[in-house]
Amino acid sequence: MRAIFIVMNGITRLNDIVGRLISLLVVFMSAFLLIEVFCRYVLSSPTVWANELTQLVFGFYAIMSGGYILAHGGHVNVDIFYSKFSSRTKAIVDIVTSALFFMFLAALLYFGSSMAYESISNLETSFSAWNAPVWPAKLAIPVGCVLLLLQGLVKLAHDICAALHPELPSLTSSGEQA
Repeated sequence: MRAIFIVMNGITRLNDIVGRLISLLVVFMSAFLLIEVFCRYVLSSPTVWANELTQLVFGFYAIMSGGYILAHGGHVNVDIFYSKFSSRTKAIVDIVTSALFFMFLAALLYFGSSMAYESISNLETSFSAWNAPVWPAKLAIPVGCVLLLLQGLVKLAHDICAALHPELPSLTSSGEQA
């Protein structure tokens, strides 16, 4: 049992590290947009690359941050009733609804992987004036999916423990006992 908790903590720590590193991309996206605004409105010479690069980086940022967001409870919930439930009832609801989560992830992983494979095999570019490579952003789809899937399994394991043993202390997002 201890080995399972070590693996669960490792997955959460991996997603935490990836999320913190990915969060730094916001600085770069802001810089790209500031450069574009400066060039467009001050120099009257807009860039060809800034908007497209910002979109590609944002796509990478959005897909790779899913595991981190799940680990820290940042995904959207409908809290009208859920917030009033006991910890055990919340865990049971999360277990039941996890089927939808895993079905969505399975479809995203299947279609995202085939799209990424095709994009990588063709070294796909954007066909714009800048002609930026698109395949790295598409490769992020299955990679981010796997990170989210692993974190989803960790959450499911936590929920099962909470449903079966509500007297045990809950685990924090970093995997430590609260």
